[in-house]
Amino acid sequence: MLRIQTNSGSWLEGEIVGFRGNTALAMPFAPTAGVGPGARVELDRAAGLRPSLGWLGRVVDARGKPKDVGTKGPLPLGAVRQPTRVAAPEAIERRRIGSRISTGVRVVDAFCPVCRGQRMGIFASSGVGKTTLMSMLARWGEADVNVIGLIGERGKEVPEFIEDVLGEEGLKRSVVVYSTSDQPPLMRREAAYTAMAVAEFFRDQGLHVMMMMDTITRFAMAQREIGLAAGEPPTTKGYVPSCFTEISRLLERAGPGEARKGQGDITALFTVLVEGDNHDEPVADHVRGTLDGHMVLERSIGERGRFPSVNVMRSVSRAMPGCHSPEEQGIVKASRHLLSTYEEMRELAAIGAYKRGADQIVDLALDIAPRIESILGQRADDPTEPAETFARIDALLRAPQQ
Repeated sequence: MLRIQTNSGSWLEGEIVGFRGNTALAMPFAPTAGVGPGARVELDRAAGLRPSLGWLGRVVDARGKPKDVGTKGPLPLGAVRQPTRVAAPEAIERRRIGSRISTGVRVVDAFCPVCRGQRMGIFASSGVGKTTLMSMLARWGEADVNVIGLIGERGKEVPEFIEDVLGEEGLKRSVVVYSTSDQPPLMRREAAYTAMAVAEFFRDQGLHVMMMMDTITRFAMAQREIGLAAGEPPTTKGYVPSCFTEISRLLERAGPGEARKGQGDITALFTVLVEGDNHDEPVADHVRGTLDGHMVLERSIGERGRFPSVNVMRSVSRAMPGCHSPEEQGIVKASRHLLSTYEEMRELAAIGAYKRGADQIVDLALDIAPRIESILGQRADDPTEPAETFARIDALLRAPQQ
């Protein structure tokens, strides 16, 4: 990190991002107005965050500076400075992923469960409800602290998310870190590092942290801009090699903590903005292979009026089947079979190409699957315990036998 003095005498923060011969290449965290040849440059030896428990309920920018001073006053600073870029905990020292946590979201708890210390991806194109799903998980999820990173968001969406989506109750146990789309790529990338560092601070206090980052795609785009400016060769879709390395480094920092150090866990949810509903584009493919599961949100499901629009058949939690009881696992298996059969035969039945009575399983799927879908639909103010979700689905599965 470094500081550059402008012609007005103020200082501009920046970072060395590469070298060209004997010349260091620097990028700024803000517009370069007032910077010219001969400007004084100093290393910023005071760089780093100083998070504290007093950060709960606060909103900060990518550099850890408070953005709600007008309503909440100065930001309480901790005694220890914490760097934003550190190595992930040693793999052999980490705890295993813990038991299932209740999220209050029926489709998640039943078909794509989240366990303590698990890292999940939420894959969606724009406008299919990933922000609303994040807000439900933030308000209802079993965690001591929420850390929410909004990376490269549109400016108007930041206050909307804080005030309308997260709400006063959700904000009380949360820390929000944001950068907007008009800020330099260094700020957009730094917002992700800062959010992760804040989550690590609370983890080190022995707390269970729910980490949410929206979106990894914009983090990757920022790293692409930085890498290209530093002279890296572009690869697939213009992404530079360091882009995928930095994604892996960031994602690996989340997860279970080290038991011998008394650390808590970071349960992480990373959204991935897929371009044109292409779930095989480079960033999505890399993130899916790194995380411990993924939820796929589909526009066609939302257009049918079912929210959250999670595609049960394309979503998977790698903590299964261990996080469900044998009875719950049986309910999920039977439900998936009926939902899969229904998707295969729905259009044929709609045009009259299938006649009831030809196949007992298909008949059952046509009767039961739409009712399971109605259970999975949920308002943003209607949390449900996992036990109730499984009981309602089980009652549907048993009804034809009674």
